[in-house]
Amino acid sequence: MRLKDFLTLQTVEQTEGDLNQEITGLVYDSRRVAKGDVFFAVPGEKTDGHQFVNQAIERGATAAVVTQSSGLPPGMTFVRVNDVRATLGLWGAHYYRQPSRRLKLVGVTGTNGKTTTTYLIESILASADMEPGVIGTINYRYCGKELPAHHTTPESLDLHALMAEMAQSNVKSVAMEVSSHALVQERVRGLDFDVGVFTNLSRDHLDYHKNMDDYFAAKSRLFTDYLPASAKSSKAAVINGNDVRGGELLSKAQRAALRTWSYGRCGDWDIKPVHVQNDVTGQRGKIQVKDRVFDFSSELIGAANLDNILAAVGVGFALEIPESAIVQGIKNLRSVPGRLEKIENTREVAVLVDYAHTPDALEKVLGAVRPLTHASILTIFGCGGDRDRGKRPLMGELAARLSDIVILTSDNPRSEDPDRILQDIEAGVQKTGIAKLEAQAARVHGAHGYAVEADRRKAIGLALYWARPGDVVLIAGKGHEDYQILGAQKIHFDDREVAREILNRQ
Repeated sequence: MRLKDFLTLQTVEQTEGDLNQEITGLVYDSRRVAKGDVFFAVPGEKTDGHQFVNQAIERGATAAVVTQSSGLPPGMTFVRVNDVRATLGLWGAHYYRQPSRRLKLVGVTGTNGKTTTTYLIESILASADMEPGVIGTINYRYCGKELPAHHTTPESLDLHALMAEMAQSNVKSVAMEVSSHALVQERVRGLDFDVGVFTNLSRDHLDYHKNMDDYFAAKSRLFTDYLPASAKSSKAAVINGNDVRGGELLSKAQRAALRTWSYGRCGDWDIKPVHVQNDVTGQRGKIQVKDRVFDFSSELIGAANLDNILAAVGVGFALEIPESAIVQGIKNLRSVPGRLEKIENTREVAVLVDYAHTPDALEKVLGAVRPLTHASILTIFGCGGDRDRGKRPLMGELAARLSDIVILTSDNPRSEDPDRILQDIEAGVQKTGIAKLEAQAARVHGAHGYAVEADRRKAIGLALYWARPGDVVLIAGKGHEDYQILGAQKIHFDDREVAREILNRQ
């Protein structure tokens, strides 16, 4: 491909140099530049790619894509554009020959439920013989391969490269999580979506977004920008109508000429549950989709997972997948890593590990497990450092009100003082008036209170020491993560492994 072949993809502000030269690749990291590459000076949160243009040229880049031309080496070839990130996505799609157009592509956005919903969609697609791939928080996987997930949604160039590999491996469909950061940062530019899913909106990432309206605007872009820009002939939006912003987003999607499928547990939505039973073994009942009603069963527990099931059903119908494959796909998915994942044991205690790390997610998870026991709920959780401090007391208060015993501990403190984080959470707990329990004492029958133990391993051990037959122990916040970030150090730590080790010793 020649450099000038890319210039028709979007409006450019200025060009200089030899536009007829052949290019060998596209790169946004100057350390990875090879001879003949085009370097994209992507602006970052901490550094600006324009600082590395000279380094890229020295390493053999033949041209650069920039937003400012001042300070560039004299005589170099460059293309000046308004938005380097958007250009990277469009050029990446062209360079890899539009791989998303050869796939059925489903994007899932929302604060909570993205991972489980993509797992459900993957299972449904597999049941329909649509050879699925998945791009998300836990990993990127297709055709038996698993790649580590460095970001929930990769950079646009990496996405197009990955989808090109998938298409070459005979993948026919992809379910991907789409983060708000990715939507704002143009990481999904150039992707041709068939379906977009909105799960919900609740407080999160306010260290990045200005406020909830800004956060909602970011999520909305999947339906108001990226889906309408898709080259696919039939595009659909599957939206949680019960969410506080669901109705507003449905209107936006309809104005964008998308086919819409609304879902929710209560209300007159296109997709809704009928007579669902839920216990520690899973849930079963009927789902109504417009004028059709069918039976379903799932080993996933809780109301939040019912919402995720309804969203996946919406995707199935939007893609015109047979009802039988949808039902089988839901049934086939037995668990999702770190999402109300059960830790088997012989003590008759339900030990569940969940990724809930926002107030809304924690509230939903605790609401889901309460009907599963007539005994006590013991919750262990913390909050991440260097992130939104405002949610800490909110989560503390929620956990105290909805649990019988709460043990506050460290999550990923990062560069913050763990004790300061715990104090922020404890302020919310104290609003409820529950007593502080002595962490080393034996559990008193009927006790309702909280303890503080910064060491996460000791906190999990304390909860399991206090737990009695019939109790539910919820280990929240980290889910599938197998690490903990303490200062600048990243250590191996997996809640599931730790719980199993302690249970095996007791």
